[in-house]
Amino acid sequence: MIATMQGLVGAALVVAERAYAPYSGFRVGSALLLTNGETVTGANVENVSYGLTICAERSALVRAIAEFGPEIRIAAAAVVNLNNAPSPPCGACRQVLAEFMDADAPICFPAGAAGSVTMETLPMREVLPFGFDLQLK
Repeated sequence: MIATMQGLVGAALVVAERAYAPYSGFRVGSALLLTNGETVTGANVENVSYGLTICAERSALVRAIAEFGPEIRIAAAAVVNLNNAPSPPCGACRQVLAEFMDADAPICFPAGAAGSVTMETLPMREVLPFGFDLQLK
């Protein structure tokens, strides 16, 4: 079990190495700590059409559901990339994660200006302030 945000970031970095990103070169990994204590990871998988690309966050979520069922809840999430670039979850991933996270659950991701990227940790309600999930209001 990986119980700390640092541990989640480390797991996300490991899986980012396995990302399939031949078109953008932007390799991303995500680690989700589930409320059952399990950690599930995912990496982005690009497609030449770009629109069919699967983000790391959704990759991890689909894997979590496949392994533990649709009742899973995410206690915390980390998203990292190997490009030293700011990288919060995209809008689609924010909305999909919100379906399985409480409003106060933390999400950690690289933030900041180029050359001074740091890790930011925010609650889901701040990452997706106007989502379709009633829990975030």
